[in-house]
Amino acid sequence: MSAASPTKKATARERLLAAADELFYAEGVHTVGIDRIIERAGVAKASLYSAFGSKEELVRAYLEGRHELRRKRLMAGLERFDNPRDRLLGVFDVLAEVTGTPGFRGCAFYNASAESVAEGGAVEQVSNANRAWTRGLFTELARDAGVVDAPGLAGQLMIIYDGASVGARMDKHPGAAVLARGIAAGLLDAVMAR
Repeated sequence: MSAASPTKKATARERLLAAADELFYAEGVHTVGIDRIIERAGVAKASLYSAFGSKEELVRAYLEGRHELRRKRLMAGLERFDNPRDRLLGVFDVLAEVTGTPGFRGCAFYNASAESVAEGGAVEQVSNANRAWTRGLFTELARDAGVVDAPGLAGQLMIIYDGASVGARMDKHPGAAVLARGIAAGLLDAVMAR
């Protein structure tokens, strides 16, 4: 008996999600049609409808997958910081790592939201949940750092975070998150000095 286990073949659903993730992020959720995703995934059209029911639900699954990946990456990245102040500012360190990777095309949620015309649809729902999670993370980290008005600071940090992400994409400047970290540190110091 061999010690190596056989390689598990990806399911049609997994292949569809992988193709959607690649194509939606690179080209946009509305630009990419289901036929291209089906072709890239190497599955029958019926597989898409069986697994997701519609393109809208495939977009939802794509964004939910991006949210989960982002959440795990952030939480893992913050584990390396020992004190609450560094953990709060560490969010920008993780962002700097992401914006510095080859192929960075901006935030998948911002990009999808900019294209979306369906108010209340999958894009808006998942993007809103992602933002609420990020705001909650900033609020929790600010509270841990001893900030009295943690929600207020979290709102300000969200604006800085948004600007760094967009700046890194639009200006092709991965250092935007490093600059944002400095601004966030100054803001945190000012809040703590009150």
